[in-house]
Amino acid sequence: MTQVQLRLPPKMIEEIDKWIEEGRFKSRSDAIKTIISLFEEREKTREFLAILNARSEEAEEHSETLIPLEESE
Repeated sequence: MTQVQLRLPPKMIEEIDKWIEEGRFKSRSDAIKTIISLFEEREKTREFLAILNARSEEAEEHSETLIPLEESE
């Protein structure tokens, strides 16, 4: 694993230290790694949502080619 040095404003450090005291994280490193992981997941979710929105638009434009999910009565 590569070590990275990071400069943060004092307010951010205070917030991270508060989270450590509350037991949310073990250390500053743990907090920062977790925050980065959550950001990555959020970006993946945004990409997935963009794909779903594009598919929805395609479905609206070409509704005649859709296969019904349920049979009509």
